Amino acid sequence: MEYIEAFFSQVSNLTWGWALVPMLIIFGLLFTIVGRFAQFRYFKRMFRVFKTDEVGDEGISARQALLVSIGGRVGGGNIAGVAVAISLGGPGAVFWMWVVALIGMMTSIVECSLAQLYKRKDTDGNFRGGPATYILHGLGKDYRWLAVIYAISLLLSFSIGFIAFQGNTVAGSALESFGIARWISGLVLVVAGGFIVFGGIQRIAKVADVVIPVMALIYITMALVVIGLNFTELPALMVMIVKNAFGIESVVGGGIGVAIEQGMKRGLFSNEAGLGSAPNIAATAYATHPVSQGISQSLSVFIDTIIVCSATAFMILLSGVYQPGAEIDGIVLAQQALTTQLGDWAQYILTISLLLFALSSIMYNYYMGENAINFLIKKNIKQATFVLRIVVIIILFIGAVAPTATAVFFFADPLMGVLALANLLALIMLFPRAKRLLDDFARQLKAGVKEPLFDAQEYEKLDIDLSAWGKEAVKEALDQKQ
Repeated sequence: MEYIEAFFSQVSNLTWGWALVPMLIIFGLLFTIVGRFAQFRYFKRMFRVFKTDEVGDEGISARQALLVSIGGRVGGGNIAGVAVAISLGGPGAVFWMWVVALIGMMTSIVECSLAQLYKRKDTDGNFRGGPATYILHGLGKDYRWLAVIYAISLLLSFSIGFIAFQGNTVAGSALESFGIARWISGLVLVVAGGFIVFGGIQRIAKVADVVIPVMALIYITMALVVIGLNFTELPALMVMIVKNAFGIESVVGGGIGVAIEQGMKRGLFSNEAGLGSAPNIAATAYATHPVSQGISQSLSVFIDTIIVCSATAFMILLSGVYQPGAEIDGIVLAQQALTTQLGDWAQYILTISLLLFALSSIMYNYYMGENAINFLIKKNIKQATFVLRIVVIIILFIGAVAPTATAVFFFADPLMGVLALANLLALIMLFPRAKRLLDDFARQLKAGVKEPLFDAQEYEKLDIDLSAWGKEAVKEALDQKQ
């Protein structure tokens, strides 16, 4: 066991330790510049996803795909992770989180547009895809090994490791706030989680349609109340964040360096732009053009970091509980911020929010594994998917009932680094095709087309699934507009 832990520790050092963070930032800047700042040019257009609910005979709607992605990106890390980043990196870390999010929005457009371009129809008629698919069909069979490494890492990190973490977080919070035994929380999670995962992506999308808005409304409302109670201090706080970000005024050791490090790492971990998880969801959606789904998914990065993470940061910094450099559990710090401003009852609302956060993340994490299984196993897919669902439920219960269970799943973060590295390599090689999609989308808008349509026949030399992007899909899109 000691050697296994040492191996994964080395994997983590080789990915998250020095390679990934600079690569994600540099590649994101490259995509932004060459893509002509699409995340800003189409920012207003992103919100159209809430007004329309286009969906064909297959797939889920763009809005549902967005909500599932938000549910996966927004989790306990938006509370605990942000609190830790501020404690270690100072208020300036918040600024660098914003920077990473704005860059990551463009990376999300690229990876999610490619996921749409290369999506396939499965045996049930649903759309599937993601990095493993665009690696194999975009780069060719010579890169199958890279796609397999990605899929295995996705399965083990998200559907095994992170599922256990979610169960552990919910059970621990329920025990702390309500005194509910861990095994009871575990049973509740098993029943709720089982109902969702056994329904597949269609049920996941329907549950996300209800849970995600409620989850966001509860948490953001509490944060806004705290911010409102201290509204007069907000301008001074913004000035402090900027000064700390550039080392003009430091409140923790390390100055600008530690602020950048903590802010960027937390931003990347939180919004997952470039890590290759969200494209798995983006591929399931019905869209009339790949870029339209890329733009919609980019909004989830904005919501995750610029809205939810900022709400947490402002709440902590305005409440008076922040102690620079203090080592404290992130959830505890958020609870202190709420109870100081709103009273003891607020910690119970926070626990309920955490439960909804965890439930949305469980849905998301499970689907990552289901998608990986569908890529790795071509025969007996239904049996393999059923086994995965049973394993996920068992892991969820183990994570909830055993306080130290998550220590067993130490491999999750290192493997997330591996899949992120595989995805980034693919994005760089496939970026010319993403640029072609972006140019086509922009050209149609310039010509006065309100909703650009994708003509698969222009891309038929690529290894795309014409049943998903053929003439019938375009005709259906045209019929909907009439």
